[in-house]
Amino acid sequence: MARILCIETSTTNCSVAIALDGQLVLLKEDYNNQYSHAEKLHLFIKEALDEAQLSLKDIDAVAISKGPGSYTGLRIGVSAAKGLCFSLDIPLISVETLRSLAQQIDEETIIIPMLDARRMEVYSAIYSAQKSLLRPTEAQILDDNSFSAELNSGKVTFIGNGVLKFQDICNHPNAIFVDSLPSAKDMIAIAEEKYKTSIFEDIAYFEPFYLKDFVAGKKAKA
Repeated sequence: MARILCIETSTTNCSVAIALDGQLVLLKEDYNNQYSHAEKLHLFIKEALDEAQLSLKDIDAVAISKGPGSYTGLRIGVSAAKGLCFSLDIPLISVETLRSLAQQIDEETIIIPMLDARRMEVYSAIYSAQKSLLRPTEAQILDDNSFSAELNSGKVTFIGNGVLKFQDICNHPNAIFVDSLPSAKDMIAIAEEKYKTSIFEDIAYFEPFYLKDFVAGKKAKA
């Protein structure tokens, strides 16, 4: 039996799930509009373990949402996951954030998960209804012609916090919009598959998938 601790911190949703043999045992998350990972991540891990009547020594692996997403959120999640794996001597599993987000859709449509970047930019990927990757993750600037080939071929479900930008400029009848955030529970199936096939990360050298360099905002003048 494999118990996997899944951690998702790529957006404002601080999310922790415990899975047993690919099934959700317990979920703790906070759909706050503000980033609360620094304050809540380790608390959620402890609460999830306590409520599941488990200790850290019962965990067989840690799965982390690798990005893209919030620079700070990813750093906090990956640092926590690597620390746990190193101290417990257990494997680290990474799950691409947009791939896990696509798991929320169970319809016969093309699935395009997209996360908000800056201005009219999003991080997006394209998946088939069977969750096969059709186009890898990219950073792209949206306009009213974005994804026209997919939309003209049939129904397309756009999911993520980036859909709000696209919804304002896309009037195609085949477009379906789902405003949602990544959750640790959607990492479970992917993490279980990787655990069974021993697809693990090098704990010492693993880094989040930022996709773009971090750009700090300018300080306001006094």
